[in-house]
Amino acid sequence: MENVKSYIEANKQRFLDELFELIRIPSISSQVEHKQDMIACANQWKKLILEAGADKCEVMPTKGNPVVYAEKKVGDDKPTVLVYGHYDVMPVDPIDLWNTRPFEPVVKDGKIWARGADDDKGQSFMHAKAFELMVKTNQLPCNVKFMLEGEEEIGSESLYDFCRANKEMLKADIILVSDTSMIASDTPSITTGLRGLSYWEVKVTGANRDLHSGIYGGAVANPINILCKMIAQMTDENNHITIPDFYDDVLVVSDYERSLMAKAPFNLEEYKKELAINDICGESGYTTTERTGIRPTFDVCGIWGGYTGEGAKTVIPSEAHAKISTRLVPNQDFNKIGEQFKQYFQSIAPACVKVEVKFLHGGDCYVAPIDMPAYKAAEKAFETTYGKLPIPTRSGGSIPIIAGFEKILGIKSILMGFGLGSDAIHSPNENYPLEHFYKGIETIPYFYQYFTQLMK
Repeated sequence: MENVKSYIEANKQRFLDELFELIRIPSISSQVEHKQDMIACANQWKKLILEAGADKCEVMPTKGNPVVYAEKKVGDDKPTVLVYGHYDVMPVDPIDLWNTRPFEPVVKDGKIWARGADDDKGQSFMHAKAFELMVKTNQLPCNVKFMLEGEEEIGSESLYDFCRANKEMLKADIILVSDTSMIASDTPSITTGLRGLSYWEVKVTGANRDLHSGIYGGAVANPINILCKMIAQMTDENNHITIPDFYDDVLVVSDYERSLMAKAPFNLEEYKKELAINDICGESGYTTTERTGIRPTFDVCGIWGGYTGEGAKTVIPSEAHAKISTRLVPNQDFNKIGEQFKQYFQSIAPACVKVEVKFLHGGDCYVAPIDMPAYKAAEKAFETTYGKLPIPTRSGGSIPIIAGFEKILGIKSILMGFGLGSDAIHSPNENYPLEHFYKGIETIPYFYQYFTQLMK
């Protein structure tokens, strides 16, 4: 590849300006008041991809938020890469913890600070600019398709049907994704596994109204107290999940593979310092990297009820609510786990309350073989720009649609992430290092080059 670095250097500021236009659109898919922002963001993506050199680009409707689809054809005898990304972002609450305005991006300390800076506007945008670089310098070696969705953060529900309805249009040899992280700035890695997910909202109801805690306290169930006790029963003293049969299908990773995982650099003291914690916590018998990569987990993602305003209000609330998730590993079926959780959670509820469990979304895990051409191409691309081979890692996160792509389209995905664990995705003060942003644009063209060579 020629002139990669010089093209990036000549267009650095324009790249940032265009990315910031995207970031300023508050495309929060989980909040209905941002529906028009979702459409605006999709149309902005269409504009950017057409300007980058796509033959065509469409904003295609779904039963939910639209999908942006684009393509550039080089030749029938060339392989096809389908780039996947998402333009929706997480909510920004709690807003008072942000040091900057979440949808007004700023560059400070060598990083872009904004919601979506990394996840996934920044990382998806790298692909648009890498594509532009190859088209404008006449170095695009293969056919390229783009598919950008607006529902990843809420489970990609509409994308499954979109893929089923457009199998022919979406045909490709590999799906290329940047929505994951690297081990460190000086240690590139390729994510070879993603955990699956099941996610619920639960509601515990006591009396038909809030009650005076003095008059009724001790005689009527407090739903918050009950909910906390029920949640506490979901794991034991070894942080082992207590749902019956939960571990029946868990794929046990061999000692050999665990020894390979242990070679990845990891400093426990730095990990604790970066998170400002005194100690780690997790399932007994496993290391921190194993707990986040090859083992399932149970977490309360939100809990509320009663009075939370300023001062005191002595009430026993009528209701208590929580949002709960499990991260799943190979062989675990998210639908099966969803039903197991519901049955068990309702079974441990005392008769003094009513319990409702609503399944919100989920998806299966994904594992990418390290011997497929796309992995070899990504490995060589990282080695070209970073000067060292990337380390294969399994991520603790989930991108449920990745497993869906394989089931519906029959296409594997390669996960070339350039983020860092410190980028605070899903949290206040999300950020993305400029170094990683530009390095991604530099590295991605080499993937196309090496993948095309390997597919001959």
